[in-house]
Amino acid sequence: MIRRQNQEDKMNYQRFFEDAIDQLHAERRYRIFADIERIVGRFPRAIWRANGRTEEITIWCSNDYLGMGQHPAVIAAMQQAAGGMGTGAGGTRNISGNNHPLVELEQELAQLHGKEAGLVFTSGFISNEAAISTIGRLLPNCLIISDELNHASMIEGVRRSGAEKKIFRHNDVAHLESILQAAGRDRAKLIVFESVYSMDGDIAPIAEIADLAEKYNAMTYIDEVHAVGMYGPHGGGITEREGLAHRIDVIEGTLAKAFGTLGGYITGRQSVIDAVRSYAPGFIFTTALPPAVAAAATAAIRHLKSSHVERDAQKRQAARTKQVLSDAGLPVMETPTHIVPVLVGDPELCKMASDRLLGVHGIYIQPINYPTVPRGTERLRITPTPFHSDALIEDLRDALVETWNALGISWGGEERPAVAENDRVVPLLVPKSGG
Repeated sequence: MIRRQNQEDKMNYQRFFEDAIDQLHAERRYRIFADIERIVGRFPRAIWRANGRTEEITIWCSNDYLGMGQHPAVIAAMQQAAGGMGTGAGGTRNISGNNHPLVELEQELAQLHGKEAGLVFTSGFISNEAAISTIGRLLPNCLIISDELNHASMIEGVRRSGAEKKIFRHNDVAHLESILQAAGRDRAKLIVFESVYSMDGDIAPIAEIADLAEKYNAMTYIDEVHAVGMYGPHGGGITEREGLAHRIDVIEGTLAKAFGTLGGYITGRQSVIDAVRSYAPGFIFTTALPPAVAAAATAAIRHLKSSHVERDAQKRQAARTKQVLSDAGLPVMETPTHIVPVLVGDPELCKMASDRLLGVHGIYIQPINYPTVPRGTERLRITPTPFHSDALIEDLRDALVETWNALGISWGGEERPAVAENDRVVPLLVPKSGG
């Protein structure tokens, strides 16, 4: 009897997790990962696998902005390092993991941004979380002032710092100044912001923020993850392009986007980098980046320091994509960068559009829904590369136009065409053909 009662009183832990997932489904925010196999030498083509079947598709949402993940020199560097030094790092940086390719990579990154030192982490998320939280903890009575559209990794770094925080309206330097003025010159202050905001594709007013930092005696921390490799004569990002790198205290970036590999990093003065290296748990207690990955990243950075071919071609194809889609009447959100967002404005339709593009047209574009973007601004985020030919751009246009018409998505500035629910074509959720 007691045993039966104990079983009846036992908490159903599983229910809490099931309810959490059900909530995501109800809000049309549940994410499904496409099983994709990229094809070296044929980027942006890839193999999509679903339900035991395969189909060749075109990827239009990759963060490998320049295709460096398949560049022969990058692949060769990785293969050579793995062949000579093995796969893993073998430990944390303090326990045998401090491999020579990683040391070279940090020197290369410091030189890229004109800083005294660099520090590599296992991801861009960790580099932001660990660096911001550590800097915020080490500065006495620090006030962290953060742009409202900062990435989740930056928000987590601010939270974990335990410091007081203030949020300024996106790219609003007047609002930022009012916060700095109220804090006073004598208080430690850290301004954290991004150069390129990846969902809207806009750029921060870096010079104005640097002016305010100098005026009110604040440190600056900029996230350049969507800009490194892409902008500046050597790929140093927006700060290099605008000649402002020397005015920013800490420049953070990633190796996983334009550089085509894996990892995150910070660069800055030796004292700041050494302090983060010595105090950040996210750095101290994690295994180091493997030598093969570090060698590949260094090869990508060195190539893009001297080659303009990839950046020029990417810029040309991004501009053409914007023009072709806009000429077709699609609601392309205007941006000054390589990001091409197309507004849908509804989470269910955004997911349906993504499913239809993949299942019917063989085009993969991941839907961007809340909480990544505000509700009502759901979108498809398109990232053209140098390898998206004019013909592929025209195919994309035709697929988007067909999808917009089939699903009754708003064309922007107009009422959405009335489409009965049972008239909507259900998107295919498996590949059209075998392979």
